[in-house]
Amino acid sequence: MGRRYSSTSSIIMILSFLLSLLLLLPNSASAQLRQNYYRNICPNVESIVRSAVTAKFRQTFVTAPATLRLFFHDCFVRGCDASVMLASSINRAEKDHPDDISLAGDGFDTVIKAKAAVDRDPRCRNRVSCADILAMAARDVVALTGGPFFLVELGRLDGRVSSKPSVRGRLPHSTFNLNQLNAMFASNGLTQTDMIALSGAHTIGFAHCGQFSKRIYSFQRGRPVDPTLNPTYAAQLQQMCPRNVDPRIAINMDPTTPNTFDNAYFKNLQQGKGLFASDQTLFADPRSRGTVNFFASNHTAFRQAFVAAMTKLGRVGVKTGGRMGEIRRDCTAVN
Repeated sequence: MGRRYSSTSSIIMILSFLLSLLLLLPNSASAQLRQNYYRNICPNVESIVRSAVTAKFRQTFVTAPATLRLFFHDCFVRGCDASVMLASSINRAEKDHPDDISLAGDGFDTVIKAKAAVDRDPRCRNRVSCADILAMAARDVVALTGGPFFLVELGRLDGRVSSKPSVRGRLPHSTFNLNQLNAMFASNGLTQTDMIALSGAHTIGFAHCGQFSKRIYSFQRGRPVDPTLNPTYAAQLQQMCPRNVDPRIAINMDPTTPNTFDNAYFKNLQQGKGLFASDQTLFADPRSRGTVNFFASNHTAFRQAFVAAMTKLGRVGVKTGGRMGEIRRDCTAVN
């Protein structure tokens, strides 16, 4: 009896150990992503995409924040599958949701132009996914604005589904506190450090007056201005976004170096110059303040953390085989 119990316990222990090993492994889809995925399929894809993105960037700087934001919004909703690119004749796609309507058209146009450039190469035509092109383009706009250049894992398929309801509750809002931010990023396999590093992308972003007007006019009774805002900065925001102004007027999220991908975002937070409440909370909350201070004082550390976080973001919900996805001929429509 004792021997049988011992044998059973051993089996349970072995099974538990094997299960723990499985939990440490990446999911099968993200494990199939790899650098140089197109080496034998479309060997020049990186340079083709980079040239198209650079040409678009030279036309308008908005290309950079728009493309980077598009990548983030895509990955957080249905995984990095370019489903955000799909259009609907009855306005029922992801891009039609209120949280996505503010996505600048230049981001979409960047991917569409890069896809057209790739498909002009006979070796590459209809062999490179829109999802991978978006991932490469997001990396390229970071480098074009002075940020780090890094190798991107590739091999994603394009999703066949894009629905307006699927966006609900999947994207962070400008009013989120640290607990809400951490919970949302954790649901996508990202840590607090990843979240703070990715928030640093706001160093080249812009926002509309309607997204933060409450912080400068009607924060709470007796305190119309959010006390975590630098008073001088709050007054500047009131000048740029007076009451009853068109809420779609855009304001730079980094008031110091808005066209350069650097660590100024974190230095701004130290001075109470975070445009969104969700930005300033990263410094206001003692649990995240240390990381903000570290990134503000060490540009290299921020760049390294950003690359690591972007790589992890690019693995979220990817589709890499079977009937899970396809390579779209047109990024805005399923085949």
